[in-house]
Amino acid sequence: MADNDTVLNAAEAWRGAPMALATVVSTWGSAPRPRGSHMLVHADGRFEGSVSGGCVESDILDTAAQVIAGAPFQLKRYGVADASAWEVGLPCGGEIAVLVQPVSEAGFDPALFDNIRAARDAGMALAVTTDLATGRSGVDLPASADSFVNRYDPPRRLLIVGAVQIAQALVRLAHTLGIETVVIDPRGRFLTDERFPAATLDDRWPDEAIAAHRPGPSTAIVTLSHDTKIDDPALIAALASDAGYVGALGSRRSHAARRERLGAAGVAPGALDRIDAPVGLDIGAIGPAEIALSIAAAMIGRFNDRG
Repeated sequence: MADNDTVLNAAEAWRGAPMALATVVSTWGSAPRPRGSHMLVHADGRFEGSVSGGCVESDILDTAAQVIAGAPFQLKRYGVADASAWEVGLPCGGEIAVLVQPVSEAGFDPALFDNIRAARDAGMALAVTTDLATGRSGVDLPASADSFVNRYDPPRRLLIVGAVQIAQALVRLAHTLGIETVVIDPRGRFLTDERFPAATLDDRWPDEAIAAHRPGPSTAIVTLSHDTKIDDPALIAALASDAGYVGALGSRRSHAARRERLGAAGVAPGALDRIDAPVGLDIGAIGPAEIALSIAAAMIGRFNDRG
């Protein structure tokens, strides 16, 4: 699913108001936004989200106003082959198809927003099917050649073990990326609101904390404490979960020793292979901020099936 958190938040804030929802249902070439991207438009002209990064939003706003006023749903295509390509098209060279439908039982049922949020809060994905012939969306509609299925995954989370300086930089990056972050460290002097104002703090031992947060495929776990008493139990708990990304700070030499310790503790070799160590992309990082950037890039790559 595309990043639609702000759209879902706006739908809750604007509940009960007349609205239209624009959705990217097809892309060709170098389209600026992926399939499933939303733009929610309020009757008063406010909007949240994006379907093209700015190229066609003005035309979508006009179309949404018509739909809100009672016009039927519209399926619009934009690309450089259009006569109006440089006016409302995509000069980047791609093409997109955008469905604009009313937020109503005849289009995108408002109850679907509640269904999506409930599924995400429960750590589950939800698939919503849209019949492109009728412009109606639902969770029970049969899929066909004329339908578009949008999958809403749980929100991404990051569990950081070790309230160290790298963690401070990583929390700031994760916040910018819209990733909910928890910093886990039983050492009270390290784990303070002053040092981590944008994160949830958890002072339990990491194995207990990780189990309590129930990590799934949309959760990343990174150990940064450099203290085996803290990092090793965290990694054992992380590898016993369905976490989508597990990374550990340390050199290749220290990771070899780590594998021996965890193997002796009963962790299977296949599970140990899940650990990204030394953690992060190799960008020649120097200093906490650059190391945090390399970790964030590796984490996002794994989330996006690039790792």
